[in-house]
Amino acid sequence: MEKKAAVLVGSLRRESLNRKLALALEDIGSGLLNFDIIPLDAVPLFNEDLEATPPAAVLDMKERVRAADATLFITPEYNRGLPAVMKNAVDWCSRPTGKGAFTGKAGAIAGISPGAIGTALAQSQLKPILVMLGMRLMGQPEVYIQGGPAYFDASGKVADPKNRDFLALFLKRFAVWIG
Repeated sequence: MEKKAAVLVGSLRRESLNRKLALALEDIGSGLLNFDIIPLDAVPLFNEDLEATPPAAVLDMKERVRAADATLFITPEYNRGLPAVMKNAVDWCSRPTGKGAFTGKAGAIAGISPGAIGTALAQSQLKPILVMLGMRLMGQPEVYIQGGPAYFDASGKVADPKNRDFLALFLKRFAVWIG
């Protein structure tokens, strides 16, 4: 039976490389994992004043994360750090304290950036946060992709077969990690 992975993409841009990566991973993982790519564009900035009656977009995100077997975080790197969109989603899903949506769940991180070190620094900031929230985070293989639009072909698939094979390995290991 396919495992369900909630997918959080830390970029709101329509032509985001990380959104393209999420869609490419969904294609590569077809038959192995069922992806639920959760939109974050309507999720407001975390505000404890809203916590008692969260906005609908927050409730939807948290419900979908809870309903999944695991969460896949696909994050860009902005200014050598974790984007606010991703941190905001994590903050909302961590609440209420001790009853967060990530507790006990399997997770993995991937990302693509044109920068020389891919998304290594953003991921290094995200990992300790997720572990502290009780997530069982997969350690290997790490997916810090250094690439731009040419990483994908015109149809949105990963252009290089070697890269596609690596991402297939990542997803196979993630499916085992979830199980």
